[in-house]
Amino acid sequence: MERSLTSELKDKIGERVLLKGWVHDIRLLGKINFILLRDKDGIVQCTLKNVSKEILKELKKIHQEDVIEIVGKVVKSEIAKLGIEVQVEKFKILNKAAVPLPLDPRGVTPANLDTKLDWRFLYFRTQEARAIFRIQTTILKAFREFFLERGFIEMQPPCIIASASEGGAELFSLPYFEKKAYLAQSPQLYKQMGAISFEKVFMVVPVFRAEKFNQPTHLNEIRQMDIEVAFANDEDVMKLLEECFVFILEKVKNKNQRELEELKVKVEVPELPLKRITYEQAIEILKKKGEKIEWGQDFSKSQERILGKEVDEAFFIKNWPLELKPFYAMPKDEKVCRAFDLIYRGLEISSGTQRIHLPELLEKRIKAKGLDPKNFDFYINAFKYGAPEHSGWSIGLERLTMCIVKRKNIREVTMFPRDRHRLLP
Repeated sequence: MERSLTSELKDKIGERVLLKGWVHDIRLLGKINFILLRDKDGIVQCTLKNVSKEILKELKKIHQEDVIEIVGKVVKSEIAKLGIEVQVEKFKILNKAAVPLPLDPRGVTPANLDTKLDWRFLYFRTQEARAIFRIQTTILKAFREFFLERGFIEMQPPCIIASASEGGAELFSLPYFEKKAYLAQSPQLYKQMGAISFEKVFMVVPVFRAEKFNQPTHLNEIRQMDIEVAFANDEDVMKLLEECFVFILEKVKNKNQRELEELKVKVEVPELPLKRITYEQAIEILKKKGEKIEWGQDFSKSQERILGKEVDEAFFIKNWPLELKPFYAMPKDEKVCRAFDLIYRGLEISSGTQRIHLPELLEKRIKAKGLDPKNFDFYINAFKYGAPEHSGWSIGLERLTMCIVKRKNIREVTMFPRDRHRLLP
């Protein structure tokens, strides 16, 4: 007899089935007893009526989160949540769970964030975790589907690099045989090399930033969903970004209705094109709201939330000051560059630029950032042999998930978060 999943039981009314899973809860009432059995698809009520003293003695050995198998018959039920239940013929304990549990997967006893992070595998058994990470899976699948359908090539850039991708000192260093290497803070340089050869590339990669912050929107290791396109300017890839963004939201709204209901959140899909404002216009809006901010300053998270309330749920900020963006951002004039951010529900979830494809200008901008062009020889040289104009962007997977499911801390939507203080589990 093959193991059935809870999602398949409605099609097996009247049949004898084998179930394996975790004990979500157990209620022993004497004449009638219930085991709520959980697997990856949900929870089913399993009923034992008029059991003998010997069987009742065995039932009393079962505790929450024990792994068990059940053989029984699927029948209709007016009481059970699924509209069906399994009348148990026999059961077997496969493995015992230690008691007491450090975290209650039922959610009867609420757990704080640190407990959820310390006992991650137990938290993964909750309905909340299942909903969050099913939605995150849909996001990743939709991102890949969107670009594969458009003829993009998926790249796998290295995570160990020889020098800073974007400049700055926020790098994790490591010994690399006789040399010093770093964990990549961005796949930037490599995806550009891909674009000027393959024309259209995308990737999902981990990136690492050695910044000593403890903010609810930041981690030291994240996943980025990146693209790079040749023969494209900043406006071209902004259009791709908004189309991909809407495609992802539509997939989540249609594929994850049960999960969204579980999390008590709604997804509204915006109409295209999304609103676009310039950095200068954003400054003016913030000043009108009493914010102290001047040209050349980046926006704080609270200021992004203000802009979200004043502009729209999802919108672009474009034409950023040169000094705020990396050395590879293509200047539009002496003051601003062809760069943009996508703000969603009051938080930046994506940023992008048109890149510099002219070696002389690139070297000039590297020097302007206080960096040594010699450290970027391999990168600069890539544009000396016929490089077209190209542009790209990245979406933070965890940030986007956080915004969609309306969680306040990015650690809640990261399977195994890494921050300044957390290296385990």
